[in-house]
Amino acid sequence: MIGERITYRMADGTRVPGTWRHAFIRNGDYFLTDLFIYADGLVNCWGLVTLEEFEEKLRSGWVATELPDGARASAHDLAGWRFSEPRTWYTPELLLAEVRDTIDQLNGRPDSTGRCLAAVDAFLADRSEAKRAAARDAYLAIPETSRRYALGDMDNKDWPLRALVAGPGGSLEGRPDEPVTQKAYDSAVAYFEERATWAARRASRVPADGPEEAVAPAIHLYQSYPHKPSDNPGTDALRNDYPAPVEADGVTYPSVAHAYWALSTADVRARAAIAAADRAATARGLAAEAPRRDGWEQARTAVLTALLRAKFAQYPAPAEVLLSTGDATLVYDDADSAYWGDRSGRGRNWTGRLLELVRSELHAARAGIDHRI
Repeated sequence: MIGERITYRMADGTRVPGTWRHAFIRNGDYFLTDLFIYADGLVNCWGLVTLEEFEEKLRSGWVATELPDGARASAHDLAGWRFSEPRTWYTPELLLAEVRDTIDQLNGRPDSTGRCLAAVDAFLADRSEAKRAAARDAYLAIPETSRRYALGDMDNKDWPLRALVAGPGGSLEGRPDEPVTQKAYDSAVAYFEERATWAARRASRVPADGPEEAVAPAIHLYQSYPHKPSDNPGTDALRNDYPAPVEADGVTYPSVAHAYWALSTADVRARAAIAAADRAATARGLAAEAPRRDGWEQARTAVLTALLRAKFAQYPAPAEVLLSTGDATLVYDDADSAYWGDRSGRGRNWTGRLLELVRSELHAARAGIDHRI
């Protein structure tokens, strides 16, 4: 399962999402390491291999699912030990099935659990033995380690699923001597019918204070170098270097970027030069040559927030552009800073986040809501 173990690799300039899990590599001794699995079907097990090659690595024992008693093991520079009465729940087939599921999940496709639940829905819509057999086969195709989680119900686990696909008089998986009673089967059917009702309610539920995710698609605020205001600037008006003079400490600066860099230094002469700079890039260069103010790193986000508020309070046209972005995620390009910019997902995108904050405040003001509580 993917969970929170998210990673990626770059291939031909493209970001390929992936995830990782622990595994043992047998290279003489046994090494506890990370197995990286990517959406394009490649697996890194001390070398990038295709899924077919990964299966060969499993069959050969390079990716180990058997841990012999007394064998030496290592977690590289962390620790070393010998196995004593080791137990493992994996076979090559089981680990391969989990990796296949992970690749499906990374691509947003139904994995074995999703395919099983779809087969169950098909059976409940047409309760023929052929449909039940298909649902049973789909259940058995789920890796054993994942079956109890198939319904996402840790109270009942997968017993309703097992009872449903076995049918009255059939055997539950792992319990061949305990045939499913009619009562247990009816209870399983009722469980799935109630589950369908829950799902319908959940799908139609709207959180009391609005949607949990953005409705509008993300908007990319690309790097631009505007020299003068435009009658129709579009989202360029949201850039910090857009020519919209703002006042700070009694001085009017040509743009938010100018004001930000001037405030970053206590050097009076540098501030004057920054205020006179013809371009935001020049202002940044002048600031880079001057010393930063004490505590600037901790204060800079608050300073930029105040400057953005001043800009959009003073200029209705850029404020309308910002409001028109709705609730979209704002992805801000900044070639000079991974703190302020997104940097293809590697940066912190603080400028984009602060623009979203100011946008929310503008919406609040327009709705007559006092957010300064």
